[in-house]
Amino acid sequence: MPRDEHRPDDFEERVTRAMSGATDEFPPHSADLVPRSVARGRRMRLFGAARVAAAAVTVVAVGGTLMATDAFGTRSGTDGRLGADASASTPASVGRSPSRGHASVSGDDMLRTLKSLLPPGGTVSGASGRGSRSDGSGVWPRARLTYSTDAGSSGIELTIARLASGLPAGEQGTGGCLPVEARPYDECTTRRLPGGAVLDTTRSFTYPSSDTGQKRWYVVLTTADGVQLTAEEFGGGGEKGATGGADPLLSTAQLTAIVRSPAWNEAITALPVPDAAPTAPGHPDRASGARLTTVLESHLPHGTVSDLNSGVGLVQLVHDDGHGRNMVEVDVQYDATAQLAGHMGCAGESGDCEARTLPDGTRVKRVRTRSEKGGPAQVWLVDTLRPDGRRVTAREVNSYAESTPVTRPRPELSLDRLQEIALDEGYFAD
Repeated sequence: MPRDEHRPDDFEERVTRAMSGATDEFPPHSADLVPRSVARGRRMRLFGAARVAAAAVTVVAVGGTLMATDAFGTRSGTDGRLGADASASTPASVGRSPSRGHASVSGDDMLRTLKSLLPPGGTVSGASGRGSRSDGSGVWPRARLTYSTDAGSSGIELTIARLASGLPAGEQGTGGCLPVEARPYDECTTRRLPGGAVLDTTRSFTYPSSDTGQKRWYVVLTTADGVQLTAEEFGGGGEKGATGGADPLLSTAQLTAIVRSPAWNEAITALPVPDAAPTAPGHPDRASGARLTTVLESHLPHGTVSDLNSGVGLVQLVHDDGHGRNMVEVDVQYDATAQLAGHMGCAGESGDCEARTLPDGTRVKRVRTRSEKGGPAQVWLVDTLRPDGRRVTAREVNSYAESTPVTRPRPELSLDRLQEIALDEGYFAD
């Protein structure tokens, strides 16, 4: 998904480096799994793409033309205007592999293209553009402006990036739907287009824990060869520049036509290619999202499952036993002993906490606490650390998201049941 914060140009590289360094220095807090889940894969997209690019992951482009009709029925004409009479095609490398020697695209080029794709009759202000760079900084080309008509204004931004090869698309970039725990009021859909491109469309709010205030709509197109185009729009003006709930001027269908326009092909071809590929860390084959989902669901009582989100090392879902929705998640890590030094006891924990060591040496911490988001929700968790460094944490909230109103008086599963879930060896490969 698009970033939850927009960075001024002169801060981008420094913020990326600072955040990467900070996360290396501090161990994960055992009661704070949601931010870590957001940071992994579909969460914390603000820094994900930049970190991957800065790490110099080699990307190999697969040539091929992706021709398809707009999934929403809106088409882009050859002159760049939105209209109903011309055909649209998904942008792609179109048989061209990116190269370091290709001419760059300037910020003015990006801005000129975005303006050409806006509906006629409006005015543009506050416009700025950023071109392609070949220095491995992870700073991607972008155009940003405010578009106004007699009906109001919208802040619009278009960014183009190239995803890293060898990593799942869900673990980088801005695509995909964020889990209900992170964005409880999002309306997000994902569809696969002819040729292998994936289109994500989201209607949301600038402040994710609220269903009022400025509206934020965005569309992300990820092509089959790993190029990602993100069009983002804020109702009433720039991000956080309005407090009302007016709809953005451009529909999600029009945003879709913008990201699918072939007018971006030159900018796509100019995207830089990093120099080297680091070795992916961890044990993804032993903690796949599919495996975690199967094991967790085997422990749940009769009921319905919704809002399932899973990936390497994490599964998160909402379970309803007929007495109210309850968010449950399981987080699996390896080699966590050093990171958790001093964190498997109850010192500094708020709420009710008990810590123990099982006969096999597994350390267990059980916590009942209030939502860290300041709401009425209760958060229950069991954190386990095996002698070989494997960590499994089972966590639940008596609502479908920690920041939303409670949907049942208390969490559904007892701490004993959560401990049983966390100690299941089924999460790991045989």
